[in-house]
Amino acid sequence: MEVFPLEEGIYSVDKKKNLTLLTELDPLPDPGSLRMAVRPFLIKLENDLLLLDCGLGVHNEDGFLITSLLKQHNIKPDQITKILLSHLHKDHIEGLGYFQGDSFVQHFQNATIYLNKQELDYSLGQMGNPSFNHDLLLQLSVLPNLYLMSDLHGHITPEIYFEVVGGHTPYHQAFWISEAGQIVFYGGDNLPQAHYLDYHIAYKTDFDGRKAMELRQQWQEQANEKNWKILLYHDLKLPIITF
Repeated sequence: MEVFPLEEGIYSVDKKKNLTLLTELDPLPDPGSLRMAVRPFLIKLENDLLLLDCGLGVHNEDGFLITSLLKQHNIKPDQITKILLSHLHKDHIEGLGYFQGDSFVQHFQNATIYLNKQELDYSLGQMGNPSFNHDLLLQLSVLPNLYLMSDLHGHITPEIYFEVVGGHTPYHQAFWISEAGQIVFYGGDNLPQAHYLDYHIAYKTDFDGRKAMELRQQWQEQANEKNWKILLYHDLKLPIITF
């Protein structure tokens, strides 16, 4: 198993969930905003190429950022076999594709997209919530390669285990990837940055902050016992913690 962080940059996010790209030295644009990285993960398994969440739909003169980052690892978008979505906040799914007029064009047409059904139903009901891209959610809900999961836990393949844990969103999923004695864990926005393990805090930015806090404590103990690698989607410096 090989794990590659796909570094999309450091952003400020304000109370209206607007994201602004920052350089390392840029001050935050307003006192109420937060600084965070955006970092999907590419995982190479013997029989699969996985994306854990998809980042932002950023594009520039060189094309779309997510596909450019994959190209750096000699991966074409049509080689991705599975996309594992932790939840549906826009900074985790906008890299799925782009709108061309009224049509949505996928970057990863050959990949099966794994998503909890209840998370989709909940998110579609969040019209007006700036954390969600409602137009994209409508398109996602009818994609032919979307696989809606109704089980609360189980295996997608022998190497990929999922569990609906809640916390940051009501039906947030966590994933464990195991191969050749390695265990990689992805808790999404329940454990987005390393310092969340240093302070036992229930954050107001979570749907159920206490649940997310309890999950982090549980995962930290298990990581120590089983030598997990934990993937951090929003940490400013550390993409991976190894226990």
